[in-house]
Amino acid sequence: MANLDRLASRIRELRAAPDLEARRGEALAAFAELKDALNRGQARAARRGPKGWQAEAWVKEGILLGFQIGALVEMGEAAGLRYFDKETLPLRPWQLADRVRLVPGGSSVRDGAYVAPGVICMPPMFINIGAYVDEGAMIDSHALVGSCAQIGKRVHLSAGAQIGGVLEPVNASPVIVEDDALIGGNTGVYEGTQVGAGAILGAGVILTRSTPLYDLPRDMIHRATDDQPLRVPERAVVVPGARAVKQGRGPEWGLSLYAPVIVKYRDEKSDRAALLEEWLR
Repeated sequence: MANLDRLASRIRELRAAPDLEARRGEALAAFAELKDALNRGQARAARRGPKGWQAEAWVKEGILLGFQIGALVEMGEAAGLRYFDKETLPLRPWQLADRVRLVPGGSSVRDGAYVAPGVICMPPMFINIGAYVDEGAMIDSHALVGSCAQIGKRVHLSAGAQIGGVLEPVNASPVIVEDDALIGGNTGVYEGTQVGAGAILGAGVILTRSTPLYDLPRDMIHRATDDQPLRVPERAVVVPGARAVKQGRGPEWGLSLYAPVIVKYRDEKSDRAALLEEWLR
């Protein structure tokens, strides 16, 4: 941790420098060191402590530093994948020793993302810089893991799932999906929302900071607060729902608004269904 503390101090100093171009070489070296620590899972954009998940602001500042100092260049031609991006943000190099199943078909992982052994990446999917994807997770086709998002062990992000990225403000917690959660197809989890361990989001569920989450079994409504994001309770089963519009012409026109609903909490039956994930691995 001492090395990370020194790196954090360097990054904060560089971000505050009045003339960053004059210290570009130093900034490039610090950013390269940060990416290496992120690739190894040593540095993380958020960590869980006694008070819950907390953002590591210096990591986000370091990623923003990489965007700031990078020039737009052409890359990927040697690998047959021509694209244009910041020179500081290449694709992550892979080796067999990483023990990650990266199935062919157009997937991309930016350098500076941790992808643990046993992760399965189905094409095409994208994992952005600063993300942390833990052991045994599956990132299915057309799924996105946004910058700094934290994905737990044995999580399944189904086809088309979108896990949003949160870089700014640097103190804001990124999206968190804890161990053993199942994220259904075409779902969207954004703006620092946290999905508790073992929760299931049914296909089409959308969760943002401003989304109220209606909990039928517990007879309550979960909401974000000024200092806490929306959090899906552990083992909750969430499906898309609707609530009637009772104001204005809403009743006359038969209008309703989208509302995610917790219909139950996981039981033995839903746990048995989740075992299908193991068969796919």
